[in-house]
Amino acid sequence: MRMIVRGARLLHTDGTDGTNGTDDPGGAGGLFDVEVAEDGRIARVVPYDDQKEPPATGTLIEAHGALLTAPFVEPHIHLDTALTAGEPRPNASGTLWEGIACWSERKRTLTREDVIARATEVLRWQAAQGVLHVRTHCDVTDPSLTALDALLEVRDRVRDVMHLQIVAFPQEGIVSFPGGEVLLREAVARGADLVGAIPHFEDTREDGVASLGIAFAVAEEHGLRVDAHCDEIDDEQSRFVEVLATLALRSGLRERATASHTTAMGSYGGAYSFKLQRLLARSGISLVSNPFANLNLQGRFDAYPRRRGLTQVKEMLAAGVNVAFGHDDVMDPWNALGTANPLQTALVGLYAAQLTGADEIPVAFSMVTDRAARVLGLSDAEYGITPGAPASFVLLPAASPQEAIRRQVRPRYVVSHGTVLAETPPAPTLLSWPGEAPSEVDFNRP
Repeated sequence: MRMIVRGARLLHTDGTDGTNGTDDPGGAGGLFDVEVAEDGRIARVVPYDDQKEPPATGTLIEAHGALLTAPFVEPHIHLDTALTAGEPRPNASGTLWEGIACWSERKRTLTREDVIARATEVLRWQAAQGVLHVRTHCDVTDPSLTALDALLEVRDRVRDVMHLQIVAFPQEGIVSFPGGEVLLREAVARGADLVGAIPHFEDTREDGVASLGIAFAVAEEHGLRVDAHCDEIDDEQSRFVEVLATLALRSGLRERATASHTTAMGSYGGAYSFKLQRLLARSGISLVSNPFANLNLQGRFDAYPRRRGLTQVKEMLAAGVNVAFGHDDVMDPWNALGTANPLQTALVGLYAAQLTGADEIPVAFSMVTDRAARVLGLSDAEYGITPGAPASFVLLPAASPQEAIRRQVRPRYVVSHGTVLAETPPAPTLLSWPGEAPSEVDFNRP
């Protein structure tokens, strides 16, 4: 064996505590060993035997009951804009629209080296936190396509340790931006993995519908997926997600299409929402909610009561729609904060969407793991703790998904294709409490 992880706690494929979707109760303490073959794939998952001697060769990781899960998945981020907050000026109003204006100024100064350096830094942060699959949107309303070319280079550089998908994202529109369709097609020709759109930003409703038609046509021509920024606005009349879902249903793209943000859904009435839930469930599309960005950006034009702008997360989950959480912006014109930490995303998302029930918190964990993997189209052969899958996983010093989110733990180990990519040594906190000798604070107690 190339590696063996001994005595780990596994998860069901839906993110709940258990045995990774099997009926096997595990070995001592309900734990398992994960054995990794020389080719960097999982060879076996077997019950843990605390009486068995560890192997004499290969890398040995003693899990001691820590939680072993497939890697975190980032379904929505903007690596081209990351780490540009305040450049060339701060977003004083905090609105989506001023953020776009700030970025329009900043992107005129982009260079290959600039984009590569910033994107690589954030990918390093993500890898250290257990994110090994990333979908990034890249603005392609820049005639030079500087950022796209840089990210294509980054994708090639990191391919041995991380899986990076690039969406050709027309930040300023397809139909309403001069040459928008030409640039979109050129981005795909250069190697973008997905086709994007932003229908609510187009000049008219008709332009928005036309832009989605173009995006789906380009995707079908090249056999690509679609991921559109859709209805990222507080306007209850912004209803492009129904158009996207219908195009996905009728074109056959179905689960290969994603609607990101859909914040206008938070303003829809009950009757229309009911109709929409049925349509989205039939269409097979995924939704990506971005709680950091949308709690910050939406409702800026409201008096009180003020909307917070998230999509209908609980309702869509109940309707059978796949929903994932994304971090979106990291220190850029739309969000001056952020460390690209998926457990922070899950924590903020579960509070914002009120996924706080005992059976809902593990679902929030799955929205940055398994559900996000479905957004990216990862197959069982590419993702999961099963024999034959790549030995890419995260070992969390927690007993459950709920504990991992509550305590915001750092991964003890991040393993990519059978090789330790990141390691975080334990760092106990010692407290000198009045009348007591200094002692370690145990945050893991109920």
